[in-house]
Amino acid sequence: MKRFFLMAITLLLVVGIIVGCSSKSSTDDKKDDPKKDDKEETVTLNFFQFKVEIAEQLQKMIDEFETEHPNIKVKLETVGGGADYGAALKAKFASGEKPDIFNNGGFKELELWKEHLADLSGEPWAEHVLPIGKVPMTDTDGKLYGMPVNLEGYGFIYNKDLFEKAGITEPPGTISELKAAAAKLKDAGITPFSAGYGEWWVIGQHLLNIGFAQQDDPVAYIAGLYDGSQKIVGNEKFAQFKEVLDTEIGFANDNPITTDYNTQVTLFASGQTAMVQQGNWTENMITEINPDINMGFLPIALNDDKAASDRLPVGVPNNWVINKNSKNIEEAKLFLDWMVSSETGKRYITEEFAFIPAFDNIEPTGLGDLGQSILEYSKADKTIPWTWFRWPDGANKEFAAVIQEYAAGKIDYDTVLQRFQESWDNLK
Repeated sequence: MKRFFLMAITLLLVVGIIVGCSSKSSTDDKKDDPKKDDKEETVTLNFFQFKVEIAEQLQKMIDEFETEHPNIKVKLETVGGGADYGAALKAKFASGEKPDIFNNGGFKELELWKEHLADLSGEPWAEHVLPIGKVPMTDTDGKLYGMPVNLEGYGFIYNKDLFEKAGITEPPGTISELKAAAAKLKDAGITPFSAGYGEWWVIGQHLLNIGFAQQDDPVAYIAGLYDGSQKIVGNEKFAQFKEVLDTEIGFANDNPITTDYNTQVTLFASGQTAMVQQGNWTENMITEINPDINMGFLPIALNDDKAASDRLPVGVPNNWVINKNSKNIEEAKLFLDWMVSSETGKRYITEEFAFIPAFDNIEPTGLGDLGQSILEYSKADKTIPWTWFRWPDGANKEFAAVIQEYAAGKIDYDTVLQRFQESWDNLK
């Protein structure tokens, strides 16, 4: 019996040693080979963005990213078009639902949101950003806080076939020529303009920008508006801006004040109007409705100086930024880098989004008529800046409300300029 007991004890010790060695070996193996770890925890990135034009394509790109990175999920939410993205973003932060990745316009918006933004200066893609792409999101210390979405431009998009039908052989390049072209179109039974005056950003931001951007030195002029050395009232460019409003309103579709973005673009794409004040971001939407449309850009001329007028507003529409307090900041950085460095991401930017890349390592291939036109104007250095990111916060909406009142015939143009000035002075 004693001998049996000793044998049993010995057997238990041997088994324990074997199990212990096996356990240690397994642990060591896991240290050497992370793939042997238990399944990694899935990280979810909340991606809140405003470009409704690419929402569907962006989701498809995300699906491909998730296939390549199975432990990262990206939850996309898009608020834009007729909705107020800025207000929605502020509501997100106020409620505690702070997104990991979101949009920021730079300049004044950078100042407003800087406390929430991660410094992206050291990211691999930063060295490839074109100089124009760095300006909006670089602070006074030289730190870069955003990745440019793309380059965009806008003007009057025109239907070349409808112009030809009306007997217009040369695209108008001055305000007088634009008026004459609009009259010819109307005489031919063609509505000249799709005017989307129901959207504050179409009129109070993009259209009104022309008055600021056509100044001899737009940045200096805006600085002067802040320190009081410059005024909107009495300024020559803003006096000339009246002709732009009167021409578009006078030759517009029915009920322009209640026409929203989708209706505005659809009227043009379906051939019901000959011109629309919009940008190359509408290209996908237009060609989905009318794949065979023959279109191009006209500058928004303030006067009859053709050389000065033959420029399009080109800039960075917005930037991707990262919440510096995100729990998944490294995964968010990985996603942004993948967008502009992987072959898949590059293909979506150029071919699916029809974007003009803001990076020197992405070849601008697959551009449509509008994107190609913007690229040509940019290469020829025939551009003017996007200035609204330098305006006081909220000014664009107040400007839009004033333009809507003017379009409705409720106020005269002198009152328009006075109201612009009052809005600026009150908000600055």
